[in-house]
Amino acid sequence: MPWQECSIMSQRLEFVRLAGQDGANVSALCRRYGISRKTGYKWLMRHRVAGDGGLVDRSRRPHHHPAQTVPEVEAAVLAVRTVHPAWGGRKINAWLERRGVAAPSPSTITRILERNGLLAAAEERPQRSWQRFEAEAPNDLWQMDFKGRVRLGKGEVFPLSVLDDHSRFAVGLFACPDQKQVTVQSHVTDLFQRYGLPRRILTDNGPPWGPSRTYGVTAFEAWLIRLGIRVSHGRIYHPQTQGKVERFHGSLAAEVLRGPQLLDQVQCQQAFDRWRDCYNLERPHDALELAVPVDRYLPSPRPMPTEMSPLLYGPGDAVRMVKRHG
Repeated sequence: MPWQECSIMSQRLEFVRLAGQDGANVSALCRRYGISRKTGYKWLMRHRVAGDGGLVDRSRRPHHHPAQTVPEVEAAVLAVRTVHPAWGGRKINAWLERRGVAAPSPSTITRILERNGLLAAAEERPQRSWQRFEAEAPNDLWQMDFKGRVRLGKGEVFPLSVLDDHSRFAVGLFACPDQKQVTVQSHVTDLFQRYGLPRRILTDNGPPWGPSRTYGVTAFEAWLIRLGIRVSHGRIYHPQTQGKVERFHGSLAAEVLRGPQLLDQVQCQQAFDRWRDCYNLERPHDALELAVPVDRYLPSPRPMPTEMSPLLYGPGDAVRMVKRHG
């Protein structure tokens, strides 16, 4: 019969003692104890070498681990994860390799994170097939949107994000006190002066850039049009059109806003500035084959004009004032 788990040591001792007697038939004993001849002779050899102690189960763990990650590299992986707790194996691998570290593979990094209790169980996400697009060159298209309302220790802010569609470069990230046109136009003017004018800007239909369910052009849109910038809007209730800036907001929430609560607008803007630098200059981006956005971005060759050109009307044009919605 096979070994009984409750008395496995006693059965092994009994087997080797019986097998050691004069005239013992080892093959027959193996059959009676339900083990193979190979196993039987293994226990006999161990008993001859080490006595009764040789019958104790030995660890199957290998004595050497030539493929094991060295402690220094594992420490580097854990250090990156500590600073960027939302990064996975692919981003950490790319970040280390860009700094000359012989980084383990993304799958090995994932196992290191799991072994150290730093990786939650993966959540199954439904796979949906979206029609994706990407602007051909930097500044061909900027996506712009607010990320709702964010509560602070003192007050609230409305994060305003401006993202280059081609490079995913975060052109601007502002902790705004409101969503008014004057606030948005002031920040966007600063961006135009630093990075130049984009060819087109994509937004949703909310204020201050969209006419919502009404017709006509808002004052903010009219200002952009006078600067020679085309304006586009996504379909109502269809945030996938601005998918890149929506995904950017998801990363912002995971890596900044889900941390300790920010005290006020000043502290919030400081946190946004630090994270934007990391996002543009350090954080590997999956959609860019783990390059960083700054690798694919160049400022626009179209500078912000110092003054707006006057509106010119032909001699037969009739100039009329229009109401709020055109």
